Amino acid sequence: MSPKVIGILGGMGPEATADLFYKIIKATPAKEDQDHPKVLIYSNPQIPDRTTAILGGGKDLLPPLIESAKLLQRAGANFLVIPCITVHHFYRELRAAVNLPILHIIWETAAYVREKYPNLKRIGLLATTGTLRTRLFEREFEPIGIDLLIPLPELQEALVMEAIYGKGGIKGGVTGGRPRELILEASRHLMGQGAEAVVAGCTEVPLVIKDGDLPVPVIDPTWILAQVAVKKAFNLGDY
Repeated sequence: MSPKVIGILGGMGPEATADLFYKIIKATPAKEDQDHPKVLIYSNPQIPDRTTAILGGGKDLLPPLIESAKLLQRAGANFLVIPCITVHHFYRELRAAVNLPILHIIWETAAYVREKYPNLKRIGLLATTGTLRTRLFEREFEPIGIDLLIPLPELQEALVMEAIYGKGGIKGGVTGGRPRELILEASRHLMGQGAEAVVAGCTEVPLVIKDGDLPVPVIDPTWILAQVAVKKAFNLGDY
């Protein structure tokens, strides 16, 4: 049986989309080209900013988001993955609009943490302000007994959001230097509050830090999503 076709609904942002595709490749147990699953990538950077939409004043992102998903459906995708965490605030509306399964990056991350780190009780969260306001991670982590620690509001803006959106930030293609130092500083702040691990809760964050960069585990939802997508594509056990 041929593997299922993975559809990547991307562009939010483009480099995070490329990162997911790369990690899907690395997660595939392949010996030659033909061992990899088919992957359809639609990168639509014109989808309005998710945090702005959530906080008010932004453009309605659902129409282009839904049309992007339908484009992938028409192209032959069997299921979708989305390398943007904040957009999962709109997951139910998107899921209702297309006749395709959509893997949920936060659900999969919570399941991974529960299995791989059963003793963790306090995790630091590096995410956009939109994700923090909507408590997307808290909804999944609190029921499994994990407290999420977030930066103080002034540090959220000065460190995390500045690293992602600021001039010379990750959204601008800078994945070293100042953005990396800002994310590391935010991580140290969370560890100072007692974080036993740090989750890269925005898909831009794994572009600047990885597991091994901190004295505590760095949990990468993009890598988790890639592994689950490969399992689903090849019908390998639970997903």
